[in-house]
Amino acid sequence: MMLRNQPPEKRPNYREIFPGTFTMGNVVCGFLAILSAFEGNITTACWFIILAAFLDALDGKIARLSGGTSKFGVELDSLADFLSFGVAPAVIVYSVKLNSLGKWGWIISVVYIMSAVYRLARFNLFADTDEKKDFVGLPVPMAAIALVSGIILSYYIWGKLEYSELLVSMIILFSFLMISHVQYDTIPEKFDTQQSRLKLIALIIAGLLIIFQPRLLLFPLMASYILYGMIRELYRLFFKGVGKATDRNDGDLNRKENQDEQ
Repeated sequence: MMLRNQPPEKRPNYREIFPGTFTMGNVVCGFLAILSAFEGNITTACWFIILAAFLDALDGKIARLSGGTSKFGVELDSLADFLSFGVAPAVIVYSVKLNSLGKWGWIISVVYIMSAVYRLARFNLFADTDEKKDFVGLPVPMAAIALVSGIILSYYIWGKLEYSELLVSMIILFSFLMISHVQYDTIPEKFDTQQSRLKLIALIIAGLLIIFQPRLLLFPLMASYILYGMIRELYRLFFKGVGKATDRNDGDLNRKENQDEQ
């Protein structure tokens, strides 16, 4: 006997399912990166992180182009990013270096993972507040790519990890940058201004360089992106006044608190 007042069954939105396949590919790459690190295949693990980042970039673009964006997709993407760019890089760095530091090794790894969780949660919280002209804090995928590309470069040049102290310094620095208010450029949605067109040209040049020699050039390009954000933030602090760099994010937080009180 059928219920007359039963609501009609909601049909699946296939425009949302298609981008999700790339997100699931991101998850698979993160898991395979962890397995590869456990098995001692460090460079293979690093390349899985790079592939995960490529899939992560695709799912967002495809979702916007196909009209398949949804709250579920945002949450699913964050969970995938947590695995592939939070847990997996920490496991890789721990396997290749931090395990030799005793308790400090796992403490550094845990701090990195916690920073990644915080950064992803903050991104989701402010995702719909206003137009994102800049990332607030180093994006988690960028931190992960910088870490693993540094390892790839070292193995490519020397056949092993050299200057491992630099890797330790990087994971500590990135943990701080992810939870900081340092602003980093996003990829513009429109290229109708001179600044956005310059960003497009820089992005195309960087992409061509990476395609030409990824093992050699990916890390220097990522390091340049991270250093540029830090230098720009220092310039804002010392020449434009303390606090101006974080006004927009703090305003979002105040608006969120006011909404909660209402």
